Amino acid sequence: MPDFKYNGKIYYNPVEFAMDQIGGTWKMPILWRLQKRIFRFSELRKDIPHISDKMLTTQLRELEADGFIHRKVYAVVPPKVEYSITEKGKRAVPIIETIRQYGLDLIAEAGIAL
Repeated sequence: MPDFKYNGKIYYNPVEFAMDQIGGTWKMPILWRLQKRIFRFSELRKDIPHISDKMLTTQLRELEADGFIHRKVYAVVPPKVEYSITEKGKRAVPIIETIRQYGLDLIAEAGIAL
């Protein structure tokens, strides 16, 4: 497959492109949670241990820009924002499930107790 450019970045294969979209430490856990229900920012923050407010904000913005989640803003005081998964995001869930199971298998093979 030839190299291709997207948003100013050169990609060498489709796996690299996909992992750039949903990879990293936090994007998959965010999508995993949103598959079940709609979350407000503070709910996601409480539900995902060790993520900072800044990192959560950054990851949510990237997922929204790439079409994996939807951000709904309510015109109320105090401001209310809800995040939900899109159809594109739902298509990523089976991939996340497979990677998650593979990770659990590797943990078990390594003899790591959870």
